[in-house]
Amino acid sequence: MSASVLAFAPAARAPQASPAEQAVASAAALVDPIGLDELMELAELQTRVDRKYFVPADVFRRMIAELAGELRVLDIDGKRTFGYESVYFDTPDLTTYRAHVQRRRLRFKARTRTYTDSGLCMFEVKLTGARGETVKERVPHPEQYRAELTEDALAHLKATLCEAYRQDLPEGLQPTLVTTYRRTTFVSRTGEARLTCDSGLRCLDLHHEVRDTGTHVLVESKSGGQGGSAADRILRELGVRPASVSKYCVAVAALHPELPSNPWHQTLRRYFQPLQAAAA
Repeated sequence: MSASVLAFAPAARAPQASPAEQAVASAAALVDPIGLDELMELAELQTRVDRKYFVPADVFRRMIAELAGELRVLDIDGKRTFGYESVYFDTPDLTTYRAHVQRRRLRFKARTRTYTDSGLCMFEVKLTGARGETVKERVPHPEQYRAELTEDALAHLKATLCEAYRQDLPEGLQPTLVTTYRRTTFVSRTGEARLTCDSGLRCLDLHHEVRDTGTHVLVESKSGGQGGSAADRILRELGVRPASVSKYCVAVAALHPELPSNPWHQTLRRYFQPLQAAAA
């Protein structure tokens, strides 16, 4: 099953960049660069408060232009936008997804994340902390097994769930779907906040795929406290409000319209194209 899921993941880039992709590229050109090692030392932020927004392309340009002097942008060998691929794992009856729909306090997501430009792959467990913050625990993972739960990945997941929730491993975890997208990362000069800005989101399983409309940038504002960052303030002033969105949950809801998905109905209607059959 894993090989079949990943067979659908690679996709040719659209011949013309979408409005969202153009906005991210032009905004990134306004900001001074920062290397990966310096960024990780400055702002690891593995435990943080996340706020997510669907930002119209023109509003995104205005936001970054206003913040340009306070930000730096991740630059690796002259590139400022990078490809990501995530493979999510769930049980056959989608226990993890249902826990998020029901807003259970003890919920998690398990995935591999591959940085497609470099081939670096990590296995990640995302948890919800006691105060609602996001906690991410990650370990290296072999790229060639990114659609598999290796023994090391299962051990990491088991230990993480036991320590955080006193919870056992769910039975039957398997690769459920794949998401791919392009990401540009901004960080404040103080290291107190980070913005990840995604475009070209594509969600796939064995049978179907869904793409975003290309008109909005999915911005995640990550900060170490409840007060938010300067970007959160500017977006409020520009009339953009946070959205309740998880890439995994939105992908499941889009790919399985028969499932309960009330929290993401508006998101799907406003920002994603209709469900399509996966390419042969």
